[in-house]
Amino acid sequence: MGQLVMVPLTTPMHSGRLGKKLVEWNLVLFWLLQVILFTITSTIFTGPCKPGLVFQVDGCLMPPDGPDSWPEKDSTKQWLVFYRLDGMTLTGEGTIEGNGEKWWDLPCKPHRGPNGSTSKGPCDSPALIRFFMSSNLAVSGLRIQNSPQIHMKFDGCEGVLIEKLSISSPKLSPNTDGIHLENTKAVGIYDSSISNGDDCISIGTGCANVNIDGLTCGPSHGISIGSLGVHNSQACVRNITVRNSVIRESDNGLRIKTWQGGAGCVSDINFENIQMENVRNCMIIDQYYCLSKACLNETSAVYVTGVTYRNIKGTYDVRNPPIHFACSDTVACTDILLSEVELLPEEGELMDDPFCWNAYGNQETVTIPPINCLREGQPESQGEVSSVGC
Repeated sequence: MGQLVMVPLTTPMHSGRLGKKLVEWNLVLFWLLQVILFTITSTIFTGPCKPGLVFQVDGCLMPPDGPDSWPEKDSTKQWLVFYRLDGMTLTGEGTIEGNGEKWWDLPCKPHRGPNGSTSKGPCDSPALIRFFMSSNLAVSGLRIQNSPQIHMKFDGCEGVLIEKLSISSPKLSPNTDGIHLENTKAVGIYDSSISNGDDCISIGTGCANVNIDGLTCGPSHGISIGSLGVHNSQACVRNITVRNSVIRESDNGLRIKTWQGGAGCVSDINFENIQMENVRNCMIIDQYYCLSKACLNETSAVYVTGVTYRNIKGTYDVRNPPIHFACSDTVACTDILLSEVELLPEEGELMDDPFCWNAYGNQETVTIPPINCLREGQPESQGEVSSVGC
């Protein structure tokens, strides 16, 4: 059965520290009682191990408080890493507190406040929790908050179940994605809430068969597929479904974003039964994504096809049109389907019509506001579509 690790109280303040950096285990149960405030430094929990491992948090688990408290020998790219595990559960009724505020205030961070500015300097900040090259994972019940950067990252994983999770950080906390998926397949995210300063959920290249249901998202940057194709790379994303969810007070709603010059394919994307509440860019495909004004025009692009928007209703922020499909000049977006889309201004009147560029598809019902720019059928000519390997 392996071993049971009991963590003793080390001070009258009910706090503990785990100093060992690399922990090897067969079956380990961490049980942190509700009265415990427990601090550990950057740690890698590594397998392989027997399936059935449970990491249970019923107290408060946190990293050192900011860059000045971070041990110099520790990586500043990640805090808790679970590596090469199969059949692990991370659960509990407790809180994983990221102590992110001092990281957000680094001069290099994008400061979006009224007098915000950004300066040069070291900028690495740790992702709070990372699962790497692991399978058959379950995460449930916890509150995860105030991460220095990404709250939870899955990279090279397969078989992930996330449910009844609460993730939060302030609206202006930079780069604090809630859940980031990369090269990860067979994912279910259910009945969870995320509010933060970046994407609620971001889906990178190599992801497939992702199902998101019952998500409450925002304030945030919405749900994002991408960015994809950076530095002329190939990106493959397929079979992503988001349904029965709410996005509120967010800079974006349902977004697909790719860089010019990329290759690969985004396909079989389904957005269904989504309620928008005062959201900018409710439905957006942006194939001209760029972090500066210096990006050059390029002819190749990630091919976007088979995107369905069904029963998308609610209100939008009039600073941007609610629908924006900016597809590549040479590789058109195809097979976009709209059905029962009704988006009304949160206040005032419609300021801008929906925008389309080289976007092809069909409307099953009348769309509100009307989207007259979506071209029917298929393009007469299509640039080279490089989706080999997707």
